[in-house]
Amino acid sequence: MDRKNWIAVASADHARRGRDAAGSGFMQVCHGKPGPIRRVRPGDRIAYYAPALTMGSKDKCQSFVSIGIVQAGQAYEFDLGDGFVPWRRNVAYVPAREASILPMLDALEFVEDRRRWGYKFRFGLFDISHHDMRLISDAMAADAAMLYL
Repeated sequence: MDRKNWIAVASADHARRGRDAAGSGFMQVCHGKPGPIRRVRPGDRIAYYAPALTMGSKDKCQSFVSIGIVQAGQAYEFDLGDGFVPWRRNVAYVPAREASILPMLDALEFVEDRRRWGYKFRFGLFDISHHDMRLISDAMAADAAMLYL
């Protein structure tokens, strides 16, 4: 299987909510827009990066907070009420610890300019190399076999 590796960006509280959901974990990106989430396929790996602890706040987190495998099935809409119906995918998150990105900056291939290392996170979802996913997985002490790494 040809798996892609992705970084999704959300506040830590939102990423943890998806990771810790009852039943199956889920992911949603880019404020629930359907386009980005449809790029992700079953079997792909996903690591969530949280720039802040809570959405819209200045309280820095700068850590990877969850990592897992996208499950079978299509992206779907989920009604959160008050007219907000984001698109999601189910994810099987693996046990892992949260890990700061700062010690990894010089080793991550997607960081093209150390002075502007946060630039790519503005996209909300972007693909990364196998090398970078392995580095993130190791830093999070995630089981590589569960991630098919």
